[in-house]
Amino acid sequence: MARKSDWIIGGLLGGGVLVIAIVMLLLIAGPMLSSDSSLSGMGGGRVALVEVRGAITRGDDTVRQIVKHREDDSVRAIVVRIDSPGGAVAPTQEIFDELRKTREAGKIIVASMGSVAASGGYYIACAADSIVANPGTITGSIGVITVAPSAEDLLEKIGIDWQVVKSGRHKDIGSPSRSMTDEEMGIVQSVVDDVYYQFVGAVASYRPLSLEEVVERADGRIYTGNQALPLGLVDRLGTYQDAIALAGRMAGLSEKPNVVRQRPKTFFEMLMDNMEMMTGLYSPGVVEYRYR
Repeated sequence: MARKSDWIIGGLLGGGVLVIAIVMLLLIAGPMLSSDSSLSGMGGGRVALVEVRGAITRGDDTVRQIVKHREDDSVRAIVVRIDSPGGAVAPTQEIFDELRKTREAGKIIVASMGSVAASGGYYIACAADSIVANPGTITGSIGVITVAPSAEDLLEKIGIDWQVVKSGRHKDIGSPSRSMTDEEMGIVQSVVDDVYYQFVGAVASYRPLSLEEVVERADGRIYTGNQALPLGLVDRLGTYQDAIALAGRMAGLSEKPNVVRQRPKTFFEMLMDNMEMMTGLYSPGVVEYRYR
């Protein structure tokens, strides 16, 4: 019995050490394995691929890629592949702004829409010289949303007294412990309106639409790519491969240009990205460019 118990304990200890070793290896090797981009093609005159996928919770990695390609003289165009319902306002604007700078620096930017390129995803696409959508792409959703649920009645029913110490009377706007007052609703609405007009202004500045035309289309509704085309929200219908070919032509390259792709992420990076996305899916009180 004692020998069997020793084997079990030894196995558990060995397994624990192995798990710790794997985690440490991922922590150390992960960044080194993915710090640089890999190339699918070599030679002068290339098209770079930048992907925006899932909820937009941060823009650091995407911005880094855009800046790197902007400073690379061999990269003549960037295709931004967007499959995102949008997300946080600031990262969306940071990605948009770097694409805008790259376009103004003389490099061609083509946006390629996947299944969904709505709200913040559409905002980013507007920085492109040309937007290519699939007929069934869900896009549009030009607008802003914030959610602040109130559990005041529930807390009262179960006898929980939520005590708050604050520096100003509006410091806990959006707290689930109480409903917002009419004045506070007005404050939040003013923030939403300001961020909304930043969105509308960006669309009007970079799409062939007047401010009035953008506002008509910017009530939060979604459109298919097929519906968005006659409204001037996208430039043409096509696939990802069509977008690559278009970028090649616009940059004076062939329709099958060499494409620069980011090295695939490590398992650890994908795990961390998924954890970050899950924690960022719902943030009470945060104003977002987000579809649903």
